[in-house]
Amino acid sequence: MNQERIFNVLVAPHVSEKSALNAEYNNQYVFKVAIDAKKPEIKKAVESVFDVTVSKVQTSIAKGKTKRFGQRIGRRKDWKKAYVTLAEGSTIEMMSGE
Repeated sequence: MNQERIFNVLVAPHVSEKSALNAEYNNQYVFKVAIDAKKPEIKKAVESVFDVTVSKVQTSIAKGKTKRFGQRIGRRKDWKKAYVTLAEGSTIEMMSGE
């Protein structure tokens, strides 16, 4: 996997109350990823960017909401999130909140 694809796979960290609790108690971090990203790609991207060992990756696709813009009805894009479980002893420091 080339360097450009690695940075296109990981879009952003997904910060929420649930993801903060998962990071604290389960050593599991949540990322917004490209909609066409596969689990092995996500694993390689996280391992290379953050220099950690990934033990498991789970993904889910969040469907875009239907919204009104005046008289027009529009729809937000679908997006994919990845729950990345790190191996014992590995942490991502930028998400620890300290």
